[in-house]
Amino acid sequence: MAPSTSSTCVMSVVAVLLLLFPVVPALSPSTQAVLAACKTFGGGSTYFDVQFCEEAIGSVAGGGASLDYRVFAGLAVGLLADNATSTEAKIDRLIRGGGGDVVKLTVGDDAALGWCLLSCRKLYGGIVESGPTCTAAVKAGKFGDATALLEKVAAAAKECEDGFRKGNVTSPLTAQDDDAYKLAKLGVALLRFA
Repeated sequence: MAPSTSSTCVMSVVAVLLLLFPVVPALSPSTQAVLAACKTFGGGSTYFDVQFCEEAIGSVAGGGASLDYRVFAGLAVGLLADNATSTEAKIDRLIRGGGGDVVKLTVGDDAALGWCLLSCRKLYGGIVESGPTCTAAVKAGKFGDATALLEKVAAAAKECEDGFRKGNVTSPLTAQDDDAYKLAKLGVALLRFA
């Protein structure tokens, strides 16, 4: 027996609707909280966008029920500490000229690049040292102290990158400096809502 034209028409309409409006899986509560937080301040930020916020915080936000701005700020500070530690290690490898991050130097670039790397090494050393203090300030609810530290971190990351520009050499740390800057600014924004 052939299907009736009305049931064929209904199935066709349903198929078209599913193509036009695919079924979106429900977001977990933690994903919803991250998305809401990031849209709250990320859309209007001149320092980072919603996507950066979602990718950063979403990469470490667990399924805990107590996800709020204070927790998110702590996560941003933790990510920043990880970034600074790995960047410091990368700088050390670059200075030694070993590992997978070897920079191809020309004779004219050697001195300028070396100076910039040493300057950045000092800056990132300071960022790494400030990490535990910043984490403790967030946990203790001393948001003013944490914000001041994060602003210094953002300035240090910018100073590192600016040093390469001033030295007229290509920065091997652009991605890391950009992430450190954005994570610090993300932490500051989150603390304003905590």
